[in-house]
Amino acid sequence: MTAVLIGGTMFVLVFGGALGGMYLGKALPERYLAESRDLVKVGVGLIATMSALVLGLLISSAKTSYDNQRNEILQLSAKVVLLDRVLDHYGPEAKAARDVLKWNVANMIDRMWSRNHSPRTQESMVGEILLDKVQGLSPTNDAQRALQSRALNMTIDLGQTRWLLVAQSHLSMPESFLVAIAFWFCIIFASFGLSAPRNPMVMITLLICAISVSLAVFMILELDQPFQGIVQISSEPLRNALAHLGQ
Repeated sequence: MTAVLIGGTMFVLVFGGALGGMYLGKALPERYLAESRDLVKVGVGLIATMSALVLGLLISSAKTSYDNQRNEILQLSAKVVLLDRVLDHYGPEAKAARDVLKWNVANMIDRMWSRNHSPRTQESMVGEILLDKVQGLSPTNDAQRALQSRALNMTIDLGQTRWLLVAQSHLSMPESFLVAIAFWFCIIFASFGLSAPRNPMVMITLLICAISVSLAVFMILELDQPFQGIVQISSEPLRNALAHLGQ
């Protein structure tokens, strides 16, 4: 389910709760509302506090995940260029490994920033080809042996980072949190409609508030999927690294 669809569903539920509260307030006798108004305020205040805490927790978690993945992309870009330089210093024998590395990075960019995600088996094959090329080098002196050992360690490190990004690319926001948030805000807005006067200004205010809540949920989901949607991690660091490979 996309962030747009979830955000739209949240808006419908929240604003629908406000309209339902207005209808209920009109249908109930006035004495019922007068007798229960204080209890409703206390109960809704408790729910609003819980909603604010959970919403803040979700925003913090999504922002932390987004920042971590952006930093991993920056580190991956630097490691890719450094690995290419290590292979360049090894000598002409490492040209095949450098070509595979360049193809690997171009393939990675295409997969991560497009909707055409490759299967995990292909992801594994891409990394194994590069590892096989580096392992297949035949060093003839101590300098080349040291460079091959360094290149092997860096290749394994790149593979770990790539798999970490693949694992983090899927929606990690617990659905139970989203259901709870939707339910709590429906109750809150229903209480607003229960005691609010029925005029255009109130309707516009409730509409704006419902849109704001839906946008907050939408932004949380966007941050939680940083390679798709509107709030994307830039692919520029990896593209810049790709431009320097093989030189």
